[in-house]
Amino acid sequence: MHEGLVVFVRAIIAFFSLLIFARILGKEQISQLTFFDYVLGITIGSIAATLTTDLTSRAWSHWVGLITWAALGLLMEYMCMKSRYVAKCLEGEPTIVIMNGKIMENALKKMEFRVSDVLVLLRSKDIFDISEVDFAIIEPNGQLSVLKKPEYENVKAKDLNIQKPASGISSEIIYDGILIEENLRQLKKDKAWLMDQLKKKGISSVSEVFLATLNKGGSLYIDKYDDHIQKPLDVGDFKGPY
Repeated sequence: MHEGLVVFVRAIIAFFSLLIFARILGKEQISQLTFFDYVLGITIGSIAATLTTDLTSRAWSHWVGLITWAALGLLMEYMCMKSRYVAKCLEGEPTIVIMNGKIMENALKKMEFRVSDVLVLLRSKDIFDISEVDFAIIEPNGQLSVLKKPEYENVKAKDLNIQKPASGISSEIIYDGILIEENLRQLKKDKAWLMDQLKKKGISSVSEVFLATLNKGGSLYIDKYDDHIQKPLDVGDFKGPY
């Protein structure tokens, strides 16, 4: 019972310590995760876990370790802001993997990337044909930046001198079969209007809808639980035993 109480108290200390350090270190730990950030996050998490469960040592030493690693992370972040050389050493630099439509094999080997990895990242950018790409760059955080060839660039409204009204951000009005009335009211719509729209799509109940979103421009997106897709397309190249 005594050990359980000690673990409980240590867990609370570790939890709030991690919460504070995460706020101090900023959002970069999540949104722009470099290799250094990855190692720093794992190490701080490991120390916090040890602080919680290792009853053979004093909690103070682990807490000093937490503070030290968090301080080192802040120091390195400050040095990266002040010195381009330090930032390059710790965070790396962008690497061109496709140039003038050609794959840079040596760059891929140096980064230990496969072509299939690049294709996955391209698909995440809604590019399913590599011939559309002029330049592709792997950023230090592992994300892919793409410049399409001019003939494949999307035509924008301003290119055609068309004045397009702002559509705004879409809000969820149905999520997992549940109506979110607050979002519906904010968009100045009511349940009667929504049910009318659902009936036009052959939907009789909100519970049939997995997700529905609506923006201020009036664009309504509806996804049902039953999509009637007879045979999903398999894009994998390994058949496997499953």
